[in-house]
Amino acid sequence: MNITLPPQEHGAARSRLEALWARGREFLGTDLAIMGGAMSWVSERNLVAAISNGGGFGVIACGAMMPARLDEEIEATFALTHKPFGVNLITMHPELDALIDVCLARKVSHVVLAGGLPPAAAIKRIKDGGPKVVCFAPALVLAKKLVRSGADALVIEGMEAGGHIGPVATSVLAQEILPEITQVPIFVAGGIGRGEAIVSYLEMGASGAQLGTRFVCATESIAHPAFKKAFLRADARDAIPSVQLDPRFPVIPVRALQNEGTRNFTEKQREVIARVDSGELDAKAAQLEIEHFWAGALRRAVIDGDIEGGSLMAGQSVGMVKREEPTAEILAELVAQAEAALARRWTHQPAGALA
Repeated sequence: MNITLPPQEHGAARSRLEALWARGREFLGTDLAIMGGAMSWVSERNLVAAISNGGGFGVIACGAMMPARLDEEIEATFALTHKPFGVNLITMHPELDALIDVCLARKVSHVVLAGGLPPAAAIKRIKDGGPKVVCFAPALVLAKKLVRSGADALVIEGMEAGGHIGPVATSVLAQEILPEITQVPIFVAGGIGRGEAIVSYLEMGASGAQLGTRFVCATESIAHPAFKKAFLRADARDAIPSVQLDPRFPVIPVRALQNEGTRNFTEKQREVIARVDSGELDAKAAQLEIEHFWAGALRRAVIDGDIEGGSLMAGQSVGMVKREEPTAEILAELVAQAEAALARRWTHQPAGALA
């Protein structure tokens, strides 16, 4: 959608937007306080560099990478952009310390710690080495703890997001956390697909936003054409969380587009539970079978294009992904939507009147 504002209104809206996310821009060192969500297999050198070159803040998804592989990816990203970008590390990774060493040696400006509550020692080690530390806060009590532990910024991500999710909606987390935590910048994530939503969270006190799903179909994204096509066909209601059948065998919910694989996962749980109940399998082995079901499934979907058996992790904002387009255009559209929303505050025009 093309949005054109009269010069005076455009200038006023741009100034207001810059004021609203000034703290986030300063923290990231970017023109726009928009972080790219770290999506395994998708958020690699090409997309990360494209987001940073477009004025946002790209983030490499380390995922299950080993240190040598991460080192290679960081080096390759630096070759594609001179703008700031970050690296997302999973705190449960068995080589976390070695991955931190790689980030320090490569002088990465920001390290994002995800996938669990990061040890205070890891936060201190990163900060002492130079990078700023960003942590995920799924609840107010944990947000306070992370700030005490030294986190330089927080991301609050609601259940509308793709991949592994928590139980609370983005809008609720924002209301709980933004008024209470003012010591550090906070970036809001989960279900954000338009600039108007970004503005609403900035006005609530956020310093910026993080978007993942919106960038999957970027021209620079290496996701398989079949994977992108699945996103382009999908609506918000198609991205649903995985189901846990038995509380004895916890399943961290994963939001993804429903396909044969998600249906098979439900059947796998049912089969494993029956084997436990019959004495054929012990509880520990059963839990491992359930957890290993999806091993490699995201790669099969993203890289190989197996959209039936693979994992199509997607946030509910997938319905706003309408076409494949350059990353710079996605970012420009988000900014234009944000500015138009701010302009409407003064002119009281209804949504769409400035299109």
